[in-house]
Amino acid sequence: MVPHLTTALTGPLLSLEKRILEAMPEIEHWFRLKWQEHSVPFYASVDLRNAGFKVAPVDTNLFPGGFNNLNRDFLPLCVHAAMSAVEKICPDARRFLIVPESHTRNLYYLANVAALAYILRHAGLEVRVGTLIPDITRATPIALPTGETITLEPMHRDGDRLVLAGFDPCAILLNNDLSGGVPQLLEGVKQPIIPPLHAGWHTRRKSVHFANYSRVAAEFAALIGIDPWLIDPYFETCGRINFRERKGEECLAAKVEAMLEKIRARYRENGITEEPFVIIKADAGTYGMGIMTAKRPEDVRELNRNQRKKMAVVKEGLAVSEVLIQEGVYTFESINEAVAEPVVYMIDHYVVGGFYRVHTGRGKDENLNSPGMHFVPLSFETACSLPETEARPDAPPNRFYTYGVIARLALLAASLELEQTDPRRAGGAT
Repeated sequence: MVPHLTTALTGPLLSLEKRILEAMPEIEHWFRLKWQEHSVPFYASVDLRNAGFKVAPVDTNLFPGGFNNLNRDFLPLCVHAAMSAVEKICPDARRFLIVPESHTRNLYYLANVAALAYILRHAGLEVRVGTLIPDITRATPIALPTGETITLEPMHRDGDRLVLAGFDPCAILLNNDLSGGVPQLLEGVKQPIIPPLHAGWHTRRKSVHFANYSRVAAEFAALIGIDPWLIDPYFETCGRINFRERKGEECLAAKVEAMLEKIRARYRENGITEEPFVIIKADAGTYGMGIMTAKRPEDVRELNRNQRKKMAVVKEGLAVSEVLIQEGVYTFESINEAVAEPVVYMIDHYVVGGFYRVHTGRGKDENLNSPGMHFVPLSFETACSLPETEARPDAPPNRFYTYGVIARLALLAASLELEQTDPRRAGGAT
């Protein structure tokens, strides 16, 4: 099943998809050159929004947690991409240790870890799963909803190496976004840690990522002759905000108003009659926390106590002091009247699949990455790398190819971001 694009405003998007299909050889050549210049992240996922007149990334995750939601028919793609990624990091690697989030109760997240381990094992590695949970003091099997069992094992240090009992890994694969900081156990580890520690949310900022994305999008747009706004959401930042104490509120409201007017001007230029909106989100953090929609500056000023409380903290209970104000991109894709948005997964520089995030309890102008009984992932039916040039630009293989191109632009932006924030480049410690 592929979501229906429920909007009459498909003209600009069809033109964009058509141009991307026509420029496929140029695009693939451009990406090949870029990956000769820059190191690709080990893996990533990108949340996209399709407004019918615009397709753009709204979030890039460097510790993706939904491999269990991918179409199993694409597992060979995942395995081959993992082989490529491993060869670049540690050509003679034999053993990988996965360090996941500390979510023993979230069995669906652990199913993701099991899927990731499956991919790595089939790439020719011995794989075990460690844990940072102090209560787990011995190998602990956990039954998963899939019928599988995953075993979490306590980790310890042997000098400058991170090991399990009887297992000394060649490399450490983090599937933990380090929102709460770098655990002491991981500091000064000799083995390669991937993604690097500075990719964690304790240092990473969404504003840095989207600044790099804007740079990438502008170059790409010039390459194929399109308006970069069609693939790039505006953004602004607001620092020193305190939602609980209502400090910085007027600054935030003023920036929201300026952003809305900027979007409104673009809508007028393109004959778009929808109401502009912005998404306000914590500049660091994930899991759909610390996010709100605003269509007027008063939406910021009129937050009630409970709303301010929800905006004040994110994962690990971290206080929000910096926010990203991002142009809201509607999603006009829907399945059975439930809004949907594509999430594209990549290993190395290969698109290995994706799924649709579907939420019946949310609207076309709201964040869908949020808790809800109706959250249903819907795997992509076709790969994102095999467009059918003779078919319509909006045929599923071609739409998925467009999604894959935009996701790879975000992946390239993440590469630039990690280069810029690498402490070794700044003369710091690794």
